[in-house]
Amino acid sequence: MRERAFISLASILLLLVAGCEANGQATFQEDVIPTPAGELTITFIGHGTLMFRFDGKVVHVDPVGREADYSTMPDADLVLVTHEHGDHLDPDAIAAIRKEGTVVIYSPSCADRMEGAIVMANGETRTEHGVGLEAIPAYNLVNMRSSGQPYHPKGNGNAYVITFGETRVFIGGDTENTPEMMALEDIDIAFLPMNLPYTMTPEMVAEAARAFRPKILYPYHFGSTDPNELVLLLEGVEGIEVRIREMS
Repeated sequence: MRERAFISLASILLLLVAGCEANGQATFQEDVIPTPAGELTITFIGHGTLMFRFDGKVVHVDPVGREADYSTMPDADLVLVTHEHGDHLDPDAIAAIRKEGTVVIYSPSCADRMEGAIVMANGETRTEHGVGLEAIPAYNLVNMRSSGQPYHPKGNGNAYVITFGETRVFIGGDTENTPEMMALEDIDIAFLPMNLPYTMTPEMVAEAARAFRPKILYPYHFGSTDPNELVLLLEGVEGIEVRIREMS
């Protein structure tokens, strides 16, 4: 595993961002994380919905109108959609933040859902607006519908590794602790889903974290699951800081 500089976790700043009352924008938590290539600002919008700002670029992940009024949100340089379910894919929200030059990346299950979007298949890599992207398979191994069909079949959805400068951020989407996830390397920040029956138990998340060892771990998309269960499961594990934000 290659050696890379990474700013001390103790220097991470937790901010409560005041919404713009003039346009009615909601209030969201943010973390501002210094990296060797500048500050990475993470906005925790809710559930599986996130926003990143880095080097003058804005990256939205799974923007959906139930989590924010996207008419008040910053326009996107890059939009990433993990899969087709309505709590992750909202064409109206994307349209509200789309501008000239916005790149929209979909998973295979979202094909033909929006004109001009780029479909990334599992395993593909590309660079957009200076941001490196890797599409990682996101799927269920254990949790199934009554028909026996996985809630998220392999090949439909993407998790993403996003590289900001040299800082690698993993966005799990809706997934379990798959072999592809467990084999990840050099992940600085990870967002792992933790709600049943659709994604992972706290135990599954802890197993994945011990395998690929992100420096910062955010449970997200956790519904009614108590994220403090994960804190207890990883207590004493060196090198992984679990950070809880309002992402139910």
